[in-house]
Amino acid sequence: MDFTFSAEQELLRDGLSKFLSGRYDLETSRAAAKSGAGWQPDIWQSFAEELGILGAALPEDVGGIGGGPVEVMLIAEALGHALVIEPYVDTAVVAAGLLLRSGSAVASRLLEEIASGTAIVALAAAEADCGDRWQDLQTTASRNGDDWVLTGDKIMVMNAPLATHLLIAARTDSGISLFLVDSSEPRAGLVVHDYRTVDDRRAADLELHELRLPGDALLGAEGDAWPSLAQARDEGAAAVCAEAVGNMRKVLDDTVEYAKQRQQFGQPIGSFQALQHRMVDMHMELEQSVSAVYLAVLNLEADAHTRARSVSAAKATIGRAARFIGQNAVQLHGGMGMTEELAIGHYFKRLTAVQYEYGSTDHHVTRYAKLTRG
Repeated sequence: MDFTFSAEQELLRDGLSKFLSGRYDLETSRAAAKSGAGWQPDIWQSFAEELGILGAALPEDVGGIGGGPVEVMLIAEALGHALVIEPYVDTAVVAAGLLLRSGSAVASRLLEEIASGTAIVALAAAEADCGDRWQDLQTTASRNGDDWVLTGDKIMVMNAPLATHLLIAARTDSGISLFLVDSSEPRAGLVVHDYRTVDDRRAADLELHELRLPGDALLGAEGDAWPSLAQARDEGAAAVCAEAVGNMRKVLDDTVEYAKQRQQFGQPIGSFQALQHRMVDMHMELEQSVSAVYLAVLNLEADAHTRARSVSAAKATIGRAARFIGQNAVQLHGGMGMTEELAIGHYFKRLTAVQYEYGSTDHHVTRYAKLTRG
């Protein structure tokens, strides 16, 4: 496998990193997360107009730059390093992939809006009774004349309070199907219970009470959505893993710097051999995570079995590393590590949440074991 980035990919990463270091202030983003809309629309627009990263993985005919999984990995890692709260992975990776594979004219128009920064799309797939097994969802969609009527409940729909559109997975007579809903205005039959997550992001639980949608709300063929949903989930998991690598790089760097400055018994705590060993262990977990992410990203376009196994290996590795690095960073910082004043506490919360996005660590360990035996 070739792990060398092209000149264009290096420029993309360097340009985004420079933008974030100069214009994405952690204190400002935390304040935005905890009040008002819960994000920074001006930053999102800059992602589209100045950097073009919202269309990085989209074809040029819908306003993208024609990139692929490697570009997404570089972007997600840079965003993770800066602890960006804007919904890049959920909209520009997961939802965009589902729309692109649906092949409909409505989806193409919405992809152009995503690339231009005027649309945010959230996927509603998870349910209380199916957990990590999206294929067991119970939300139903039935025909009523030319319309579709959706009934059921969805949980933990990330960024739904910010979204202009929702992608709702529901079961029809033919299998699992995907429906596009304009959520920019209140709709009869759709109840949104929004809340802030532990890592200061926005999510919502949805109640669908005979939500009526026009016939063209169905994306793709009826009953054929599961393969695309499974792929989107793997793409989202790989992107979140790359984001976590950026989180962990920042956490490790800050911890090492703190250990050089914090004085105990008249000398820096970084001079104590036991703590040096601890930080080396953190570094080893980070490097294993980087390798696992590379494996997952380079197999995203492989067959479904290889893709799923590689992604689950990465998610399991990232889950273990995020827990180890996050917890040890807080311990090495002491009580200050959990306060709002230091960045480390915010990164720790994000690393905790990452372990459960697009399949929990336990789910991916189990899936990897099954796929390896198979």
